[in-house]
Amino acid sequence: MRAEYKVPGGKLVAVDLDVIDGHLANVRIHGDFFLEPDDALEDFDQALTGMPQNASFTEMREAVESALKPGVTMMGFSPRDIVVVVRRALGYATTWDDHTFDIIHDTPELPHMQIALDQAQTEAVEQGLRGPMLRIWEWGGNAVIIGSFQSYRNEVDEDAAHRHDVTVVRRISGGGAMFVEPGNTITYSLIVPGSLVDGMSFEESYKFLDQWVIDALADVGINARYVPLNDIASEHGKIAGAAQKRLAGGTVLHHVTMSYNIDADKMLEVLRIGREKLSDKGTKSAKKRVDPLRSQTGMTREDIIEAFKAHFRSRYATQDSVVSDWERNRAKELIDTKFGTEEWLKRVP
Repeated sequence: MRAEYKVPGGKLVAVDLDVIDGHLANVRIHGDFFLEPDDALEDFDQALTGMPQNASFTEMREAVESALKPGVTMMGFSPRDIVVVVRRALGYATTWDDHTFDIIHDTPELPHMQIALDQAQTEAVEQGLRGPMLRIWEWGGNAVIIGSFQSYRNEVDEDAAHRHDVTVVRRISGGGAMFVEPGNTITYSLIVPGSLVDGMSFEESYKFLDQWVIDALADVGINARYVPLNDIASEHGKIAGAAQKRLAGGTVLHHVTMSYNIDADKMLEVLRIGREKLSDKGTKSAKKRVDPLRSQTGMTREDIIEAFKAHFRSRYATQDSVVSDWERNRAKELIDTKFGTEEWLKRVP
């Protein structure tokens, strides 16, 4: 078995190995990295040789790290990168290039359908009914989307929500509340198999899955960066927030909402916690915290979305797709039994 891994910002790491009776054999790590002293490479090979084929990422990393003797210098790669390439050779880890991504940019949907589709499509990827995907949402109504573990009454001002015709829904991922209006935000879901983020911590996977859109933002003139744990920002302020949910089989739902031309004052009327965050930071205006894409680019929302799609297509294998009948029927079922119920909405009162 053989695999290669280009370390982000680093060097190429490769491996050749055999599997004999369920154990690693004849492990040979190689690449264009730098390593001193050079005989440390044999220590890494020996540390992995004999390990069970189904050893966990952590077990393999601990084995490699235990072989790292004092005075050894690794340049352009790390013990973690060695494990990544070994697990790729074994078929447990994949790269972007191993997949073809569906791109879905469909018609507007109401808030309950949007969050139900998120779960339905993640289940579809988990069950092998479709491959990984990038879905760009179009909102059919105003909404506040609260995180799975947030308190309903502490986050939302019900009177203000009714006054501004805002539907409040609860999503399956954690994180904070999002305020959206049709045409004023850019929301997308990236759904990928767990093999793509194999061995990554949650923080590492957020940064990894956000990198493409950070690069896409550069295409439209915005110098953006990842801000742990789940924000994307420029020098002018926060641009976007991300959230994740992982199903039992490892499939990852990573969704992001960006402000295009958000009404920050209306947002603060509806979101109680927003007022508290501003107060805590000594800030009087939400416009100091959120800087919309419209003011930073001067571009229409539609043109920015097209630039994002073009960037994604330029770096990964893609195909255009639509929401399947199975996904839509499953989403309707989830609205009836979960997302449209008071029990789910106020699971944390």
